[in-house]
Amino acid sequence: MSKILIADDNEQIATLLAKFCVKEGLEPVLASDGEMVLKQFAAHVNDIAMVLLDVMMPKLDGFQVCKLLRKDSMVPIIMITARDEDCDRIMGLDMGADDYVVKPFSPTEVMARIRAVLRRSKSLETAAGGIVTISNLFIDLNKYEVRIGPERIRLTNREIELLYTLANTPVRMFSRDELLSLVWGDDYEGADRVVDTHVKRLRAKLEQVPHPGWEVRTVWGKGYKFEVL
Repeated sequence: MSKILIADDNEQIATLLAKFCVKEGLEPVLASDGEMVLKQFAAHVNDIAMVLLDVMMPKLDGFQVCKLLRKDSMVPIIMITARDEDCDRIMGLDMGADDYVVKPFSPTEVMARIRAVLRRSKSLETAAGGIVTISNLFIDLNKYEVRIGPERIRLTNREIELLYTLANTPVRMFSRDELLSLVWGDDYEGADRVVDTHVKRLRAKLEQVPHPGWEVRTVWGKGYKFEVL
């Protein structure tokens, strides 16, 4: 059984989420502070399929933990917070989180987010073997790794999935709605401007290394496409 690491210093919330995760066929592993998250993750690293990570935790907060986990792992991470502010959402995404849930929430909402993230990751990895190679670009969704030539590019999970979706079908134009469905999942309820934000950040990171043979291009008023030059 795949394991899910639930990190929350509120024992009542952690226990409730654990019960719902068991119903989803996931074995919960609990942690009540940031340092314990890292220890539990290291102890179960080969079995953990997802991390539910509360932002406000003792010792190390969720943002710090997310950043540390992302140094060595691309495991899906859903941040949980009581602060419904854009700056917190942006910080979590910049640290590498895959999704964001704001308290108070219903356990069924969290389970829907978990299913969506795991389903999306699995479907993307199995498509075309999860590997795309174009010119000096190499994308491996099985390892969540992107390279331009010999240089590894540090991208978030969502940025890798977005780049893979575009590059897996070069020349095809994807509308924002299509990218929301394919990358964020049908359960996503946010605005389509999130696509523009992620494309902007993705481009900024890709531009750190020369890649004259291809580009992520904006089709004005319509969407985006991966173009081989």
